[in-house]
Amino acid sequence: MRPPARRGRRLALPALLSLLTCSLAFALVSKDVKKEVKQSKNLEKSGISEKNDIDLKGIAFVIQSQSNSFHAKKAEQLKQSILKQAADLTQEVPRVLLLHQLAQQEGAWTILPLLPHFSVTYSRNSSWIFFCEEETRIQIPQLLEALRRYDPSKEWFLGKALHDEESTIIHHYAFSENPTVFKYPDFAAGWALSIPLVNKLTKRLKSESLKSDFTIDLKHEIALYIWDRGDGPPLTPVPEFCTDGVDSSCATTFHSFLPLCGNPVKKKDIFVAVKTCKKFHGDRSHCGKTFAILERFLNHSYDKIAWLVIVDDDTLISISRLQHLLSCYDASEPVFLGERYGYGLGTGGYSYVTGGGGMVFSREAIRRLLASKCRCYSNDAPDDMVLGMCFSGLGIPVTHSPLFHQARPVDYPKDYLSHQVPISFHKHWNIDPVKVYFTWLAPSEEDRARQETRKGFKEEL
Repeated sequence: MRPPARRGRRLALPALLSLLTCSLAFALVSKDVKKEVKQSKNLEKSGISEKNDIDLKGIAFVIQSQSNSFHAKKAEQLKQSILKQAADLTQEVPRVLLLHQLAQQEGAWTILPLLPHFSVTYSRNSSWIFFCEEETRIQIPQLLEALRRYDPSKEWFLGKALHDEESTIIHHYAFSENPTVFKYPDFAAGWALSIPLVNKLTKRLKSESLKSDFTIDLKHEIALYIWDRGDGPPLTPVPEFCTDGVDSSCATTFHSFLPLCGNPVKKKDIFVAVKTCKKFHGDRSHCGKTFAILERFLNHSYDKIAWLVIVDDDTLISISRLQHLLSCYDASEPVFLGERYGYGLGTGGYSYVTGGGGMVFSREAIRRLLASKCRCYSNDAPDDMVLGMCFSGLGIPVTHSPLFHQARPVDYPKDYLSHQVPISFHKHWNIDPVKVYFTWLAPSEEDRARQETRKGFKEEL
């Protein structure tokens, strides 16, 4: 009886293997199905989907424009580009807003004070507020495709993520234990808020006033306010929000050319004043010294000198790049140019050009300032803030350029500087200033190539 039994076991072995194989396959398929179901549930829970219906009428575009004639023209060109793309897509014309036209209040450029207006005006008919800079280039079809992945009924804060490599003074050394953990948007790539988030922020603004005295780095401070110590959403990185434009799927790109609007301003048309003293930083008397410089420029220099630049003795600046930049501004207008900061803007304060990165004045701006009675309240007052207060009282706005920098290159994200042609940096702490100058600011073949490209570049708007 044993031989037949052995034959039976041999016959059963293939069947057993087949059964085990089928069971294993079933288990693997079941595991994959469970994984897919779990991923689908997580996707649904997160609000990310590929089928959220949205068209252009659901987006309000806000161009972070400025009132200066050069910047207003650039913003208007971008507006027309958006409207033309909408017409080509035979879609309803979207709302395109220029920030400097939305409100006359001093702090409108800080965005947050305008959120209640956006909430009241667009919460019924829009899903998104999309912000961008005047040099941001937008591909509308790709933008619509990107936004469709996100459920507009949820709170979303979207953008291209930047982070600090090390804790920095311009962010008050926030997240000093791990600076890379906090993400904030690169405005150049565009950024977006869903209407539910706008409404939530509006309620918060109505219940508690903005607390920060100083506005230093707006993109970081907006991200902090929205995050609200974990009670609000963090920034969600969107890969289609780009600055380099190397990927065809990019919805946005950014033109990093140094502006050139004709021939560069000649060196003889720029008067450079360096604030210094024998003790260097002992008793500088900032404000008194600065107003003495302004008086001398207006009353004792040649009338044909159009521009005055005031820098600190630890400012690093590229005069050749400044010559190119100033070709885009009209010296017959009152121009006060540099990196813009703000003081007390939530409570009727003022904007000012931070002095370390360099302050640029047109002769007309200085003429109007000195014709007024606005002066230093003390010789050692902070000159840049006094100037901001004076120009604000005269109705002369600060013209912001991100190419001026109050801090060192190491204080800014590499991705942020990668799409800039910087004009200045400030401070010599723990760096080799000569190396910084030759790395970031010295005239180079690359600079000349950029300008040749710019001259032959026909912008499609």
